[in-house]
Amino acid sequence: MPITQNGVELSVEISAKAAEKIKYFADKEGIEDNVGLRVAVKGGGCSGLTYDLTITNQERESDKIVEQFGVKVMVDKKSYIYLVGTQLDFSDGLNGKGFIFENPNAKKACGCGTSFAV
Repeated sequence: MPITQNGVELSVEISAKAAEKIKYFADKEGIEDNVGLRVAVKGGGCSGLTYDLTITNQERESDKIVEQFGVKVMVDKKSYIYLVGTQLDFSDGLNGKGFIFENPNAKKACGCGTSFAV
């Protein structure tokens, strides 16, 4: 059952570019079916919380799962509350490479973009 607030479904979204990179990394790890990215939030980092990413095809019964562009994003229930509304993109420009989190729940973030506070 989707989580809603004021009748709007709360979700996590990924861009087409992020999905492309997830598929690329999955292929490098030999994952061909049920390609997904597990996104979790853990304590640590310079702002208090940090994003943890794992390429996987293993769903857990308690996961919140969003599928876009042929990729599943799997988030555990505890992390989901910190990630609702987040958009995940990928940048490979001159100023850096990697996944970029646009998290509306983050009140502050570090310069590297992998640590945040709520």
